[in-house]
Amino acid sequence: MSEPLPSVLTVNRLNKAYNVPVLKDFDFDLRKGEVHALIGSNGAGKSTFAKILTGLTPRNSGEILFQGTPFKPSNKQEASAAGINMVLQELNVIPTLTVGENLFLHTLPHHKGIIARKELHQLSKQALTRLGLNELNPDQLADTLGVGQQQLVEIAGALAQNSSILILDEPTAALTGPEIERLFENIQRLREEGVAMIYISHRMDEIFRIADRVTVLRDGHRINTHDTDGVSMDTLVHEMAGDELAERHPHLEIQHRGPGLTVKNLTAKPAVNDVSFSVQKGEILGIAGLIGAGRTETLRAIFGADPKQSGTVFIGDETTPLSISSPTDAVKAGIGLIPEDRKQDGLLLNKSVSLNTTLSTLERFSKSGLIDHRKEFDATVATTDKLELKYDSVEQSVDELSGGNQQKVVMGRWLLCDSPVLLFDEPTRGIDVAAKETIYNALDQLAREGKTLVVVSSDLLELMSISHRILVMSAGKIAGEFTPDDWSQEAITAAAFSEYISTHERAQ
Repeated sequence: MSEPLPSVLTVNRLNKAYNVPVLKDFDFDLRKGEVHALIGSNGAGKSTFAKILTGLTPRNSGEILFQGTPFKPSNKQEASAAGINMVLQELNVIPTLTVGENLFLHTLPHHKGIIARKELHQLSKQALTRLGLNELNPDQLADTLGVGQQQLVEIAGALAQNSSILILDEPTAALTGPEIERLFENIQRLREEGVAMIYISHRMDEIFRIADRVTVLRDGHRINTHDTDGVSMDTLVHEMAGDELAERHPHLEIQHRGPGLTVKNLTAKPAVNDVSFSVQKGEILGIAGLIGAGRTETLRAIFGADPKQSGTVFIGDETTPLSISSPTDAVKAGIGLIPEDRKQDGLLLNKSVSLNTTLSTLERFSKSGLIDHRKEFDATVATTDKLELKYDSVEQSVDELSGGNQQKVVMGRWLLCDSPVLLFDEPTRGIDVAAKETIYNALDQLAREGKTLVVVSSDLLELMSISHRILVMSAGKIAGEFTPDDWSQEAITAAAFSEYISTHERAQ
């Protein structure tokens, strides 16, 4: 049996508290050239630990030894210079800068204070090519990219650094199959080069595939550390949750109650081209596809968040199309959208849980221009309890919540709004196993109540678990429709690539 590789990082009795303790006497070690997974429910302390290592937040107490020397970075630049870099779960791409400027933001090549554009372009092309992103132009603005592409740019920037330790916090949350494979190839290459990696993810299949060891965090404590080839998924889930999770029985019987949402010939260029579909009341329709296929843009066009060139939208059995030119029109018509990027599009981060939950229904709690805070409080508590939201107080700012709990706040808003049609864009992105169960059960209950649900997800297994039917988009078009009787990962993936393949063949 080979000897374990030497530790490059040792953490002893690390503590961190905000309003409440987040890390409590946390111990951890990381070996050279290993992938060490860090798992736990949202709020367990995973991202806080990563931010301490990278100088984004200070510890309260505890010891960190990096390559045998005490380590206490005061900022991100200091940690990066030492060789510790991270790709954060929440996007940190600066939209007004170019792709290249984002890649090398803190190490921009320059001459006498002026950015060396030609050198930056060359370095950026190399960094993008390394991750297989040859199609991206280093000179284009980052805000022209979708969320998934922005995530890949962040990963490319981290890979371009000379890292001894690389921390990946939910790196595949916005990625689909081919992009994930590309990332895993780079992880294997870095492992062979001796780079140590901390891999934070809720996707258990990824943990077992690429990690050498896995540490479980719960409520700020290290529960256990295992070799991945010697532990079962049931054991890890039990350690994360503290109790056995009840087996989920997805609701697959549609109570046919007539049409819920009908979309005809929707075009919102350049991403959406002549898309038509219908959804029953009480049905969960999943939409699959690659990044850039037009899934998000379709939901945004229906909701009035993006302009459309043509197409009509109907709710129920109405024969007159809706007139939707803004999200306000959509909300009035009975359509709600849980957006892909909760920080950018879904939340007022510095406002309370209560305000964010009741934001679309404030008129219910007002009289003569004054808010009845007792009624608002009761409605917030009742709604957030359904989603098992964890918070200290309804007056707590949502930017103090974990990513998963922030997502529940957005979802709670639309539950309270009671919209007959709900559009979900990546509703479980960055959500832990237990929280996913809560979201799935909420979707199931909404369908039972006769709501019309459309769910976009990059996780095929998730869509196959929760959907009554799955549409596949490819290059802005509907490329396939599947039911449980005929769907498979292979068939859906083939449909997702179909328009790109046919376009390539036509070009030959």
